[in-house]
Amino acid sequence: MNPEEPSFVGVDVAKEWLDVAVWPSGERWRVAYDERELEALVTRLQELPAALVVLEASGGLELRLLSVLGAAPLPVARVNPRQVRDFARATGQLAKTDRLDAEVLARFAAQVRPAVRALPSPEVEALRALVTRRRQLVGMLTAEQQRLARAEATPASVRSQLEVHIGWLREQLRGLDDELRSVLHASAGWRARDDRLRSVPGVGPVVSATLLAELPELGTLGRKQIAALVGVAPFNRDSGRLRGRRTTWGGRASVRSALYMATLVATRCNPVIRAQYERLVAAGKLKKVALVACMRKLLVILNAIVRHQSTWSPELAPA
Repeated sequence: MNPEEPSFVGVDVAKEWLDVAVWPSGERWRVAYDERELEALVTRLQELPAALVVLEASGGLELRLLSVLGAAPLPVARVNPRQVRDFARATGQLAKTDRLDAEVLARFAAQVRPAVRALPSPEVEALRALVTRRRQLVGMLTAEQQRLARAEATPASVRSQLEVHIGWLREQLRGLDDELRSVLHASAGWRARDDRLRSVPGVGPVVSATLLAELPELGTLGRKQIAALVGVAPFNRDSGRLRGRRTTWGGRASVRSALYMATLVATRCNPVIRAQYERLVAAGKLKKVALVACMRKLLVILNAIVRHQSTWSPELAPA
């Protein structure tokens, strides 16, 4: 390989080790996932003419590596595992091991060239962790409440345990909400953005915190790009003379769920969203289709508010 030829690096992240592969040289090696080995890895990658380092989102395991590579600084991109798996199948790579995954990531980096984005700050990661934990608590609370509702024939001791756990979860949820408010109010920038987002009828504190933590691109992208990123943009399904039904697909599920709840409220209390929803339903659209269209419109409004640093006004809603 020409020593001046740029290298594309794929890193498969596991709990205890990292598998590294380089394209097109074919180099492969494994290192322990600890501080000493990470320093050696950064030094070795800096010696390469590395054009791009790609790793998958791995449920948080990748955050320490992202931080180290970003501080080096090395060009690093975190990508969706589903996208990489589809790429592997398309290239005939059906087997799956850590070493093979690293090779696929390196080839993916060379051929797809995913965009390098700025890494989230520690403050954003901390806020994201709080929002994620709140979502987990809500899920556990809902599950326990459903178990209690079906526990009529179970022993009283089991019902008592469920009631105690539900009470504890509610207390934890209240404490987490207080902590979220404190974190948002401690930052002048976040407090201003939170106030702007919550000025829109239908957007409450949970939705605002979710957008701030898990959609930092809000206000920096165009309306089509932000809709596609969240997963509320309709995609064509045409072939020849066939004109298929437009469908939404992919995107950030947690943001989309929060936006769905905000839109449900907005169809009742937001005059712009309510008018669009009623118009679409009157035109014969399915209610779910109309609701997704309203989700997209609400997202576009929020994107404009953050971009222009303004508060809610019906004039911000595009036709």
